[in-house]
Amino acid sequence: MNKSVVTLIGAVLLALPVLSGCATVIDYIGFGDDKAATDAKKQEESAQALARKGMENYQVGRYFNAVDYFDQILNRYPFSPEATLAELKAADCKFFMERYGEALGQYKDFEDHHPTNEAISYVLFQKGMCNYLRIGRVDRDTTYAGEAMKHFKQLLRQFPDSPYTPEAEARIKAAQDFLAHHEFFVAEYYLRQGKLPESQGRLKYLLTLYPDSSLAPQAKELLAEIEAGKPPKRNSISRLPKVALPDWMLFRKKKVEPPAQKPQTLKPQFQEPAAQDTST
Repeated sequence: MNKSVVTLIGAVLLALPVLSGCATVIDYIGFGDDKAATDAKKQEESAQALARKGMENYQVGRYFNAVDYFDQILNRYPFSPEATLAELKAADCKFFMERYGEALGQYKDFEDHHPTNEAISYVLFQKGMCNYLRIGRVDRDTTYAGEAMKHFKQLLRQFPDSPYTPEAEARIKAAQDFLAHHEFFVAEYYLRQGKLPESQGRLKYLLTLYPDSSLAPQAKELLAEIEAGKPPKRNSISRLPKVALPDWMLFRKKKVEPPAQKPQTLKPQFQEPAAQDTST
């Protein structure tokens, strides 16, 4: 071999460690580019395959299997394009498996990681639902009702025109009615104990916070009796309906019907086309 060529190769090899401690000879010669591209393509294909399998299971309700595929994406390919989808659908799987605490945590993580994602309005609604679906009885802790209202109200503030707004508004009213029932329950409890000032205070609190609740008329009546010095007898106190969370659909806004048109005295000169149904 030509001595000058050997000298040149030796100089290049000696210089490589200086250029990069992590690089290889193949990378500098140029053969590593194809390998890196191939590895990236394999990773993308693997993430896509996992996402496809995850969605196939998710769409038929096999959430336990689906979440395993989504978790694999997050663990093995956290920077792949499919990772965002996997993060959201993993939370959805936990939600539909009724693991609401875990789902809530993952929805919060998604909101923190992707604050401008187009799915944020949905995520806020789901955060509310994770609490709403854990609301229990009126004689138990009411924390979940308050948390659900907080998340629904956040949705209304940030996305007042979202498709989830009407249902969020109705569920807020249902939760408020539930809390009014709770306050009435406590007021009756104090009344049974003969603690009239405490019962009176609870009724005033109820009417101040929830003046439009379904129990407001009964609360006003009971408060008036106490203030008049004629509280009901203890054995006759049973005004509170035995309910838990009321049906949110009862609080939906009714669609305003357009006013009826006056009959025309003259026949139209042309036939108007039938209105197209745009509801679907």
